[in-house]
Amino acid sequence: MKLAFIIDPIHKLDPCHDTSVALMEAAHVLGHEVWITQAEYLSVINNQAYAYVQRAELTPIELVDDRWIAVADWYRLSPQEFTPLANFDAVFMRTDPPVNIPYLFATYILDYIDPNQTLVINHPQGIRAANEKMYALQFTQAIPETIVSADKKVIREFLEAKGAAILKPLGNKAGEGILFLQPGDRNFNSILELSTHQGSVPVMVQEYLPAAKDGDKRIILLNGEPIGAINRLSSGADFRNNMATGGTVAATEITEREYEICSQLAPKLREDGLIFVGIDVIGGYLTEVNVTSPTGIREIDRFNGVRLGQKVIEWINSQIK
Repeated sequence: MKLAFIIDPIHKLDPCHDTSVALMEAAHVLGHEVWITQAEYLSVINNQAYAYVQRAELTPIELVDDRWIAVADWYRLSPQEFTPLANFDAVFMRTDPPVNIPYLFATYILDYIDPNQTLVINHPQGIRAANEKMYALQFTQAIPETIVSADKKVIREFLEAKGAAILKPLGNKAGEGILFLQPGDRNFNSILELSTHQGSVPVMVQEYLPAAKDGDKRIILLNGEPIGAINRLSSGADFRNNMATGGTVAATEITEREYEICSQLAPKLREDGLIFVGIDVIGGYLTEVNVTSPTGIREIDRFNGVRLGQKVIEWINSQIK
């Protein structure tokens, strides 16, 4: 196969952590061509999506004393070429959020890839439809009690009813801007003014789940099926469990309740073309559905002795054949 990966600048990626690198490395190890590009290098010409691409060769990382180790020069790139994305068997959209105007414009360009010729992961229309916070709201039997509002009075009443809540900006990633709310906080008005941009931008507010102290589980789904999980734990200096905020990770198993949640999501994910997804679960409740560039593969591989990247690439290959 010939695979294109739309990623952030490759020199900024961490080969020992980033799932994008794990997927590219897996494709390379399995003998497929790996090409990279960036969202700003996309164009539409004669009703076709084009991109400046570079072929990438990667040196696989190694597990040494329970740590991933990469060589200094872990990738090599060919000169840029300008080519239709239809020349590839599959295109991975792996640019990190926020899903801002440039990000949305990139997905519009990807609409000009013929889906009968090239598989796009994840589908650009699916990405646009699936805000990573809002998308979970449709699965009412899986989520904790949640509201979305920019109205200070609505949020205050919810908070007072619940006793504690978590505020999440709708467009951020990696735990950015998430706040713990308590009734009686004298900073409440200021928090809401800042988070909602003076009441003009809605935020998500979820009831606080005490089980968060036991971790925030990331489950990776491939075409709706769970293929692995990792538990993320707070560093102790921060209530957030995200790895990007200093959280640690631990091995875990997928529970019966979590399999049920995945089953609830699977038909909708497939309908929306959301093939590679990471869901977040706390205490048996779905809190987020990550569809842009979900991560966690390196950590799951390290604890479980697996290669999920290869499983993903093999599934892609089976769909193309």
